[in-house]
Amino acid sequence: MKKKTTNTRAAKKRKKIKKALKHSILMPVLVCLLLYAAIAAVGYPFLSDFVSIGSMLFQNGSQSFSRSYENIFTPSDNSSDTVDASEVTYPSINKQFGKLEIDSADIEAKLFFGDGSIPLHNGVGLYAGSFIPGYGKTILIAGHNNTYFNGLKKVKKGDIVSIHTSYGNYEYKIKETAVKKATDKTAYDLSADRENLILYTCYPFDELGLTDKRFFVYGDKISGPDIVGIYE
Repeated sequence: MKKKTTNTRAAKKRKKIKKALKHSILMPVLVCLLLYAAIAAVGYPFLSDFVSIGSMLFQNGSQSFSRSYENIFTPSDNSSDTVDASEVTYPSINKQFGKLEIDSADIEAKLFFGDGSIPLHNGVGLYAGSFIPGYGKTILIAGHNNTYFNGLKKVKKGDIVSIHTSYGNYEYKIKETAVKKATDKTAYDLSADRENLILYTCYPFDELGLTDKRFFVYGDKISGPDIVGIYE
């Protein structure tokens, strides 16, 4: 009887050891999987930017990027002061709807709606929470500091920014530039009741990867048709 009891205890002990070993193996694997998933979820938005920066270094210029997108921009000869909203095709995300130029800074870039990886790989992007030219509101446009917006380091007060769209051509006069924290929400006002242009890029210029500062360029509209009949 004593031998049987001893065997039972030994069997239970072996069972406990096996269970402990099973958990000791599975738990680190599970923790690693969870950690990997968390890193992937947090890091994915930035991954394409680092990939694009690497490609810019090893390709012959930024034009080598060939991500698929739709171009709805056609040059306009509209010289009137207004354009009816019915004649304006409001762009959707990742579509090229214009062109941005700053002659004094040697900048010429395709203008996209949205500021994700496709627009910033192929040109500059208008933040979808702001407005397109002609609406009389804030226009917020981003570009990479080591490609299309690298020339912003050359701009100065009084320079002209030209934006060409399918419904009209616009000019904005630069009134100031500033370096601010990336988290500074006072750097822009999307509720402004006048048409103003804000360009921005990472700072310092030519630095790889995301930085904690942004270089801002502020300008006021001096020409271009107002979009009328928006709320009719």
